[in-house]
Amino acid sequence: MSKKFLKVLLSSAMTVSMLAACGSGGGAGGSGSELAEGDTVKIGGNFELSGDVASYGTAESNAVELAIKMYNESEDAKYKLEYVSVDNKGDAAESTTAATKLIEEDQVAFIVGPATSGASIATYQVASDSSVPVISPSATQINATMNGDEVYPSAFRICFEDSYQGAAMAQYAAKDMGKKKAAVLAETSDYGQGLANQFIETFEANGGEVINSLKDGSYNAGDTDFNAILTKLSEKDFDVLYVAGYYGEAGLIIKQAREMGIDATIVGADGFDSTVLAQLAGKENLNDVFFTTAIASGAPTEAQEEFKKAYIEEYGEDALNMFSYLAYDSVMLGIQALEEAGATGPALQEALEKAEFDGLTGSFTFDETHTPVKSVLVIDAATNGAETNAEVTVK
Repeated sequence: MSKKFLKVLLSSAMTVSMLAACGSGGGAGGSGSELAEGDTVKIGGNFELSGDVASYGTAESNAVELAIKMYNESEDAKYKLEYVSVDNKGDAAESTTAATKLIEEDQVAFIVGPATSGASIATYQVASDSSVPVISPSATQINATMNGDEVYPSAFRICFEDSYQGAAMAQYAAKDMGKKKAAVLAETSDYGQGLANQFIETFEANGGEVINSLKDGSYNAGDTDFNAILTKLSEKDFDVLYVAGYYGEAGLIIKQAREMGIDATIVGADGFDSTVLAQLAGKENLNDVFFTTAIASGAPTEAQEEFKKAYIEEYGEDALNMFSYLAYDSVMLGIQALEEAGATGPALQEALEKAEFDGLTGSFTFDETHTPVKSVLVIDAATNGAETNAEVTVK
C-alpha cells in the first residue's frame, strides 16, 4: 500500500507544528483535551451496516477503516488512530444511541457517518452537547446541519446538499442536453421530495416543462412494482425522466420503464451511485441514464486511482462507490483538523470550520452552514463516468 499516496494527501492539506502538550488522547466531550504526539486517538464510525441502505454504510465504513490503517502506517502520522465502529441499522433512533455510545463510552475524538441524512441528523444534538464533531460523508438533505436558524456546532458534511444537486441536474438536462419536457418520480422521503422539488423549480426556470405533478409521481421506499405509475407516464409526451430516490427502487424503475418501451433519457441523483443499480436495472437498460455525484470513479485521477487500488485490495471491487471516496475524505479532513488543533472538543470544531481541504472528491471550504462549496459531477451510469464526466456549477 502506497505511503507516498497518503503523504501527498497529508502534506497538501496539513501544516503541523510539533505538539508537546500532555493529553490522554481520549475523547472530547465538554472542553475536550489537548493531544501530545504519539497519543492514541479514537475515531468513531456510525454507519448503516445492515438494513436497506447497507450498501452505502458498508462502503463508507470500509473507507474509514482503510484511511485509518494507511495513516497509522505513514511516517508522517502524529497520533495512533483507533477505529470504533457501530451499526445503526439504518434507523434514526439506533443512530442516536450509537452516537451516544461512541461519545460517552468510547470517548472518540470525532465521528464519521452516518451515510443517510435522517440518521445523521439524529446525532447532531447529542454531538453538539458534547462538542464532538460529526462529519457526515453523504447527508445531502436540505438544511440538514441546521437547528432552526442556527447551525449545529458539531455538524459538518462534505457532500453538496440535495437542493444543489437537484438544481445542477435540472440545469444540465435543460441547457446541456436540450431537454424540453420532464416527468418526475420521487420517493416520499425528505431526500426524494427535496430533490424533486428543486429539480422542478430549476427545470422550469430554465424554460422546461414538467408534465406531471409530484403528487402523482411519488412512491414509497420498498416499492417493487412501478408498472401502474409508469403506464400513466407512458401515455404522456416527455423527453427526460427524473427519478429522485435510492438505487433499490431506481434500479427497478429503470428496468420496468425500459421494458415498457419508455426510451426517454433517465436522470437521477447520488442515490443511484451503487453497483446494485446495474444489478437491479440490468446493464443493458442503463443506456442514456445519468446521475449527479461527487466523483466520477470511472475516470479517476492519480490520487483516486491509488485509493481505488488500495480499497479493492482490502474489500473487493463491488464495495467501491462514491460513498467510499466521500468517507475517506471525511476521515482525512478530521485528521487534518486534529493535527492543526492539537486538541479535541471545541478546538477541533474551530479547526474544521476554518479548514481548507483538498481531497479525492475535490477542494473546498465550508460555508456558514458547515456545507462545502464544491461542484457537482454528472456521469453516465452505463460507464460510471469513464466516457461522460460533466462538471456543473449552478447559475
